[in-house]
Amino acid sequence: MNDKLYGKFLFNFLAKDQKNAEAVMEAGKGFVVPGITADKFNTVEEAAEKVKELKTVTNMVSIGLGGGGNTANWKKVLEIAAASNPGHINQPFETATYSKGYLDGNGTPKQLVNALIQPTGEVGKIKLANSGTILAVEEFMEVASGLGIESIKMMPVKGTQHLEELIYVTKVASKKGIRGVEPAGGISASNIKEIIQGVKDIDIEFFMPHIFGTTIDKESGETIPEKVQEILNEVEGL
Repeated sequence: MNDKLYGKFLFNFLAKDQKNAEAVMEAGKGFVVPGITADKFNTVEEAAEKVKELKTVTNMVSIGLGGGGNTANWKKVLEIAAASNPGHINQPFETATYSKGYLDGNGTPKQLVNALIQPTGEVGKIKLANSGTILAVEEFMEVASGLGIESIKMMPVKGTQHLEELIYVTKVASKKGIRGVEPAGGISASNIKEIIQGVKDIDIEFFMPHIFGTTIDKESGETIPEKVQEILNEVEGL
């Protein structure tokens, strides 16, 4: 895994191409996992080639579902990963262990597969992204840990709207031996400091916010390095 800020924090930004990935990595001082989303590509082959291009500048690329966490894209993400060895993929909880097993059995080098859940508006409860089932956080983490899931993605956190839920999820994940937590949705330079402060004292291997919308140039589709640098400036020195 890439170097982590304070030994814990990574930041996931999209990268349009190799040049953009290089600029984003530099702006983020290396504490970055660049990524793509499956919905932006017409074919698996096209997406796999993009992953291989990005991997010329980093050892880990993240493949997202896209479409605001559209769980219907899970299989496309898996097929891209099998063809490109990205290092990190996004999956709904319901397909995470299958995807991990499929990639292991396919001879693909070990991939970090996260499991997507959603906030409910109530601290201590989470919703499964695919089925809509609501579970107690402790119950869910017990199952996730038993299934060998290494990372939990929580989306949409809507900036800090679900921060208390996110903090609670991170605390329980840490206690259950889950390696990482990955929040997404509405995260920007205006709220990243509060989010990082909320979890900085929790003993978890990594915490990786996914920060897309506010950092992307709408015309070029590139992530803006200055926006990445702004986010890093907000959290350095905490």
